[in-house]
Amino acid sequence: MLTRIDLRDQDLSARELAEALPRARLDVATALAAVTPVIEDVRVRGAAAVRDAAERFDAVRPEHLRVPAAAIKAALADLDPAVREGLELCIAHNRAGHAAQLPAEAVTEVVPGGRITQRWIPVRRVGLYVPGGLAVYPSSVVMNAVAAQVAGVEQIALASPPQAAHHGLPHPTILAACALLEVTEVYAAGGAQAIAMLAYGIQADEAVDRADLAGAAGSGGMLCEPVDVVTGPGNIYVAAAKRAVRGVVGIDAEAGPTEIAILADEGADPEYAAADLLSQAEHDPNAGSVLITDSPVLADAVDAALVRRLGQTKHAERAGTALSGKQSGIVLVRDLEQGIAVADAYAAEHLEIHTARAPEVARRIRSAGAIFVGPYSPVPLGDYLAGSNHVLPTGGTARFSSGLSVMAYLKAVQLVHYDAAALKALSEPLAALADCEDLPAHAEAARARQD
Repeated sequence: MLTRIDLRDQDLSARELAEALPRARLDVATALAAVTPVIEDVRVRGAAAVRDAAERFDAVRPEHLRVPAAAIKAALADLDPAVREGLELCIAHNRAGHAAQLPAEAVTEVVPGGRITQRWIPVRRVGLYVPGGLAVYPSSVVMNAVAAQVAGVEQIALASPPQAAHHGLPHPTILAACALLEVTEVYAAGGAQAIAMLAYGIQADEAVDRADLAGAAGSGGMLCEPVDVVTGPGNIYVAAAKRAVRGVVGIDAEAGPTEIAILADEGADPEYAAADLLSQAEHDPNAGSVLITDSPVLADAVDAALVRRLGQTKHAERAGTALSGKQSGIVLVRDLEQGIAVADAYAAEHLEIHTARAPEVARRIRSAGAIFVGPYSPVPLGDYLAGSNHVLPTGGTARFSSGLSVMAYLKAVQLVHYDAAALKALSEPLAALADCEDLPAHAEAARARQD
């Protein structure tokens, strides 16, 4: 089923490896041309443009762009108790995992009387995007909102596409997750128009907008105020829209189709590997599932297990397209060393380690969004309950990017505090450096304080 790439007799550079490996291609540049008019329309026309775009792309014209509080409350009341329990576990585990990410303030005395303090300050307001296309992702509500809340963000606005089946509101499970997290500012907006709304803000347009704003303190007639940072996964048009507004707001990353790589040796369980490759393939026809192994016997067994499991799974057509696509495959390597090099070159969003001494092997990996160690740490655990964040870098960007964390919502600010004696002791070395750069007023700024 999976295409095979045999690298056992090849010695390739990291760049050559990256080019030889299966990968979904994300043409953000082309999508950028498509979303630019939508973004500009929202920037100019505001709420009307968001409604027009929803009618065009989501096949529904939402009456309420800002979801009424009563609808959020009702969604939680109607939530399946088992799903509620799962979401509450997801929230609790993620709070614990994200709390461990918070950096501590640090004070360094550089010289006697002169110190710098490293502070971490949360942004004031963030916009969270939660997709609603082929599947419903309440877990993405948790991943985005918990990280922002733990970071100390004051205001959270969340956008998710309007659903024709739900009267132009986001999916009820999305709304229920918002209720559990006490996120009350929720918008029925998807795609590029949602990203533009969060970045530029929109004025209340129709009477229903003004009614929905009733009681919102400090809105100043804005239905949605601009945010400082936009985070969250989405399709290629969401990724392109985030690229377009970067600089107006901060963003986390341009997420592409999901991907999994499994580094496995002959001792790996083929059923576990097949199940995990399939788990990501069901997300999207463009999802990537890659097995890296030095065992042709394991490769054959995983292929056979995939064929059998695919015939029994609900989303067989979608998953089959993903597994047979050019973005998926089995990479045969000569040994574990080459396997590690291949895994680093691929830089998977999710990397599972199914080898002997898996914890040691995991420590040797340099590039992956998240690493799942051993046979009992499957990627779906990270999607929901592990306590890690599932918003991760895709498309090889794990070489230089990290997954979503509290750091996406924090700014590093240094406080510089010197007393008179400390400044005096450094005035002449400062002046020497300023003069060599032909900036004499810099030197005078220090010397003026010595008079």
